Formats: sequence, C-alpha cells, structure tokens
Amino acid sequence: MRIDLHAHSSVSDGTEPPADVVRRAAAAGLDILALTDHDTVAGIPEAAADLPRGFTLVPGMELSCLHEGAGVHLLAYLFAPEHPELAAELRRIRDDRTIRARTMVERLQRAGVEIVWERVRTLAGFPADRAADGAGGADGSGGSVVGRPHIAQAIVEEGAAADVPEAFDRWIGVGRPGYVARYALDALRAVELVRAAGGVCAVAHPARGEATPDGAVPMSLIEQMAEVGLGGIEADHPSHDDDEAAYWRGAAKRLELAVTGSSDDHGALTGHRLGCRTTAFEEYARLTEPATGSAPVTAE
Repeated sequence: MRIDLHAHSSVSDGTEPPADVVRRAAAAGLDILALTDHDTVAGIPEAAADLPRGFTLVPGMELSCLHEGAGVHLLAYLFAPEHPELAAELRRIRDDRTIRARTMVERLQRAGVEIVWERVRTLAGFPADRAADGAGGADGSGGSVVGRPHIAQAIVEEGAAADVPEAFDRWIGVGRPGYVARYALDALRAVELVRAAGGVCAVAHPARGEATPDGAVPMSLIEQMAEVGLGGIEADHPSHDDDEAAYWRGAAKRLELAVTGSSDDHGALTGHRLGCRTTAFEEYARLTEPATGSAPVTAE
C-alpha cells in the first residue's frame, strides 16, 4: 500500500484543483493521499467528491506555526474543522496571509518590480467577483489562500526573476526586499489545538526551517511538541538528503513517534512528484489511530 501524507492543490499554493490532485495520485499508484493545503481544508469536499474506487483521502492541512520567530510547519490530520478555537485561529492566519501578501506587493512595487495585486489574487484562485479577504466559514474551512508562491509566479511573469526559486532568493525570501513576516500560531499551542480538535499531527520537513536556508527545527522543540501530543515526524521528504532522513527517523524512534514520508507535491511548481516519498502503512495507522475529529474518506 502506497501512502503520501503531504500534498497541495490550487486552494493554496499548488497548481491544480483538488480533484485533479486526487486523479494524479491514483495515476501515480497511490492508495492513500492526505490533502494538506496551507491553513485551510476548503479543498477537501471537491477532492472527496469523486474518488477512484478503493482510494482513501485523508483530510488535512499544513498549519503555519512559529517558534522564537522562525517558521515551523505542522501537518494536521483528521481534526474537527468546526472546533471553535482552532477555526478562529485559522481565520486569523488566512486573513493575515492576505494582508501580508498585499504589503509584499506594495514593497516590491517600490523596489521596481511591477507586479499588481489583481494578478496575484488571480494566481491564488480568487474569483474575479469576490474580494480576496481571507474570509472563511464558521468552521474555519475558508476558501483559497494567497501565499508567497503566487507572488513569486507574478514576479516571474513580469521578468524580474527567471523562475520561482530565483524569485524567492532575490525578492521574497527572508531578509529580501519584498519579505514581510506573517502571523502564525506558536508551535506548541498549535499541537495542543489540533489535539483538542480531535486531530493528530506531524512536524513537516524538520530539516528545513525558515530562519536560515538550511535551518532545522530545534530538537528541543520537537521534544516539547511530543510531550503535548505530536504524533509523527516527516523524516522522508524530497528536500532531505539521506543523512537528514536517517537522523529524523532516529529521532522519531527515540521519541516513540510515527515516521512519515511524503512528496509535498505542489503540482507543476515541484515537478508533479506525488508518491516520490511514502509512508509505511503501519506508521500511518500508528499516527492516525488516536484521531477522533473526522475520518478518512474511502470510495467503495
């Protein structure tokens, strides 16, 4: 059984609609896929609407977190989206994403990069007749969210960078002219909220923090997260080399956490790599067994 627990659709910063992500996953030979758009589960209904027979969709999201000012990403699965406190935090995160993106566009314009907000919101998938205000429903599911990859695509279109990685390196990475910090949950509180909402979670790509280009999530933080309910570590990730993957597998074993592997696929932005890293079924079962907030969806 082939399982991929980290993938994005056009609801956040992937390039294809949720239903297309599911179709690609099935074509890649996957049996179980978690859709984990940034700070929203708005793509889950579309993804679940027409699953291939026998295919399982795991509702999830990639939650924006911070620790001492540095970015930490948490993969949350099978939580109840209507949980009041978690839903409120998700709305605040999405609202701030829009404010942040607008400010970044303004800074880039002052730096001579002639991108426009309307193009960024179109790339983010906002309909022309709806404001990109980040608003979501009472359950916190929200709609499309705008992120730095959308701004990067606009930069490339304007000829200010050759590709998305260069746009980050030159214009919108940490410390670059267009960078703006964002609101995010404290990492420990995020784990506690997901567990309170009946969900389970794993830390995403721990060798790739945001404080420095090659920064890692501190082991001391991982240990604290484990104490408050962290369920797994995404050790096998395309950005991890063999030594890093082995290190994080060992950390998961020491802390008695599930070891997960995932593609972190963003469609065309990452080369359509669904299934390039996978999670063993026994690790998937171990991670998801405590979940009570929602359930995987399987097509009969």
